[in-house]
Amino acid sequence: MRNATVVWLLASIALSGCGGGSTTSSGDAASTAINSSTTSSTGGSSTITSSSSGSSSSSSSGSSSSSGSSSSSSSSSSSGSSSSSSSSSSSSGASTNGGTAFVSFADNLPAAGSNGTDAIPSGAGLEDTSNPDYVIGTGTPASCTSAAVVAAVAAGGVITFNCGSAPVTIQMTATAQIFNNAAPTTVIDGGGLVTLSGMGQRRILYMNTCDQSLVWTTPQCDDQEYPQLTVQNLTFLDGNASNETIPEGGAIYASGGRLKVVNSRFFSNVCASTGPDTAGGAIYAFEEYQSLPVYVVHSTFGGQSTLSNACSNGGALGSIGVSWTVVNSLLTYNQAVGNGGNPAVAGTPGGGSGGAISNDGDTMILTIDGSQLSFNQVNSFGSAIFFVSDDLTGSIAITDSTITGNTGGSWYPTYPQISNEPSTPITVTNSDIAD
Repeated sequence: MRNATVVWLLASIALSGCGGGSTTSSGDAASTAINSSTTSSTGGSSTITSSSSGSSSSSSSGSSSSSGSSSSSSSSSSSGSSSSSSSSSSSSGASTNGGTAFVSFADNLPAAGSNGTDAIPSGAGLEDTSNPDYVIGTGTPASCTSAAVVAAVAAGGVITFNCGSAPVTIQMTATAQIFNNAAPTTVIDGGGLVTLSGMGQRRILYMNTCDQSLVWTTPQCDDQEYPQLTVQNLTFLDGNASNETIPEGGAIYASGGRLKVVNSRFFSNVCASTGPDTAGGAIYAFEEYQSLPVYVVHSTFGGQSTLSNACSNGGALGSIGVSWTVVNSLLTYNQAVGNGGNPAVAGTPGGGSGGAISNDGDTMILTIDGSQLSFNQVNSFGSAIFFVSDDLTGSIAITDSTITGNTGGSWYPTYPQISNEPSTPITVTNSDIAD
């Protein structure tokens, strides 16, 4: 385990580069965050708190900035899939999914995951966080701050929270950044109680192996094994990448290394609203190590019309040249709000494709198991999925899933609501795909 001195040093370095602050201040200087941060070693873990007076909110709220999602629904006469709409609140305790117990979220927002029970691939499930490197908070909402999150994420390792027994929303006054020369793996576990809010002003979490400000560690930053990031049992709310240098991935931008999302929720996150390649209202992924897939397991994106994630393309998920494996997840009411497609029609800004998922690039595989994609909206193509493999080597596999009630767009050569090159291999097993 890292001792408190090391944590303090890493936190100071990280904060000097990426900012921090209390949960109530805006635009506070990095030096202020460093001076107000304290660490203490507790049972092998380090506790990171802030001495500032600002506290986190003790309840999670789901305000929305979306503009009118579709509410129409179409039934299908195909073989019934194992996933269905799930917008009810989660109760206390744990749910069981494919033999794996997931914590439930103690609030009134949509639960994590679909009703699917498909097998979770090896390595795609929950990480062990029983022996954390860093614990954010000392048992109260006030002790869980943006500055503490930024410092812990910059140091890396296994991160958990101790903010009290009630749900808490941490207002992120700075984006938490993964440093490439810190821990090889970072696991952030919210325990079903923690929401990280971008306040509608900033992206929440950023990882980029080719960003020199985060330290270059190999000569092949575009195909680099580490760092690897897992987020689990966590909610991302009101992230906004529209004004970022890279305006994609409203909640999470992950380039290089690997990304895994387990039992998490994404509500009202946005990225730039125009552009032919701009994508990923909730998550944008790029240059995953050795083209291994991003795993998204038992997670929810949107979930109800007032919690839409939105971007020019890929209302929930966006990428170029990245494979995805989406298991037992719910992607509903997300929006691709651009217009003009890719390449953009003359006189348009481009975009508007992939209501739930925009998957562009060359060799890539999109796997959807036990999931539901419904009530997503587009202006151009792919009301549920936009999948274009430029070198015609990509493929799609859909199993035990429901893709219905998505609206808008055109160019559906093989299945409704999925835009793809006609030669793209699509394997569908025990799934409903219908308008």
